[in-house]
Amino acid sequence: MFRRKYDSRDVYRLMKDDDLVEGYLTWRLHVVEDALKMIDDSFLWRKEYCVNDLTESCIPKWMFETGAVYLHGYDKEGNKLFWFKVKLHIKDAKTILDKKKYVAFWLERYSKQEPGKPLTVVFDMSESGLSNIDMDFVKYIINCFKVYYPKFLSKMIMYEMPWIMNAAWKIVKTWLGPEAISKLKFVSKSDVQTYISPEHLPPHMGGTDPFKYSYPPLPDDDFQSPISDNGPVVSEEENESKDTEPECKESLDSSFSSDLVIRPKKWVRKPQTTFKGTLINISPAEELSFGSKDTERKCLIILNNVTKNQVAFKVRTTAPEKYRVKPSNTSCEAGASVDIVVSLHGGFQASPQDRFLIMAAEMEQSAGAGSPELAQFWKEVPKTKIMEHRCLIHPQNLLYSTFLLSVCFVHQLMQVMASNCRLEKKLDMCLWVQKVLLVLVSFIVAFSFSALYLMWTS
Repeated sequence: MFRRKYDSRDVYRLMKDDDLVEGYLTWRLHVVEDALKMIDDSFLWRKEYCVNDLTESCIPKWMFETGAVYLHGYDKEGNKLFWFKVKLHIKDAKTILDKKKYVAFWLERYSKQEPGKPLTVVFDMSESGLSNIDMDFVKYIINCFKVYYPKFLSKMIMYEMPWIMNAAWKIVKTWLGPEAISKLKFVSKSDVQTYISPEHLPPHMGGTDPFKYSYPPLPDDDFQSPISDNGPVVSEEENESKDTEPECKESLDSSFSSDLVIRPKKWVRKPQTTFKGTLINISPAEELSFGSKDTERKCLIILNNVTKNQVAFKVRTTAPEKYRVKPSNTSCEAGASVDIVVSLHGGFQASPQDRFLIMAAEMEQSAGAGSPELAQFWKEVPKTKIMEHRCLIHPQNLLYSTFLLSVCFVHQLMQVMASNCRLEKKLDMCLWVQKVLLVLVSFIVAFSFSALYLMWTS
């Protein structure tokens, strides 16, 4: 029943993703019935808009080119900024469906890149007027955060709202719940920096961000190259500790004998999960785990070339000052593997907001593997031929009780959903019996009146 009503991929994710379930429950104050209603509305919407299958090709190109909606920068709390340039919006019934899918594309894209991370929505209303306000579209945006994406909204910043729009926004407030209203912030140029630092604000808002939207490509994911020494893993471990010299020498010998396969130290734990990509397999599949102990400040990433050609790869991170990656930019022969050691610098702690991006692209057999050749290769390779995979950071000191609580919530939700299914069947049966009884009563009444009429006439 659920698979006919919803997209089976959403049902599967609900059963496997504890954070998703916890998000629905938290957003509905742990009232299971309300959370279940929210899940139902969300899943119906996702199936109607084919959210799981939304790609750039599903959206008209001109919508990307306008730059009316995009993700870029962060607020002071580290939340990604979701920009709406209101002056670029024009109310048009013919394009409203594409606009809604456009917003869904951005939200779904971000939810997959940053699962569980909230967004700060910025409505830039400078130079806008009533002709730019589409109340149906605004209501849809609000529902996206109110129903479809639980716990996604950090705050909603309204920048330089014209006084002529006050009446419209009084209507909008009636669509928001009490918690959402508390997240609504009306700001001007003089106080917008209360929430967003100047380096993430455009010049017309008093900021210093030189970013100018253009398409293609989509706005950058803010990944940067980490501190790295390409080639064998040697120096950092030697400087940090002399106690592991015998083991290190074995690793050094093997790494100098081959620039391709770099053997990690024995105390670097081997990943247990694998992501199978089109060019390379990546282990671990999704998360890098760091702990507080000295022996837990390094992680191993294993890349395995599954093609018949040489593959170039590079690793980028959102926190280049915190991590050292060896190697971060090299190539891998067909069928070979590369071991990458990610080290957390002293004085820094791993954060769930940190991310790593692994990029890979197939090279021609005649291409060189030196640093100049690789640099030139990455400049020329088309974006469509680059495989990208993101890894999140998982600090080991996160409370295990949260996981157990989420499991309980999932179990409870599934029980309620099963109970609702049984109630629906019983309700259908009651309605059927009611219809049968109604027909019988109608027949009896008609028969009685007929009998009385015959008696009267006789």
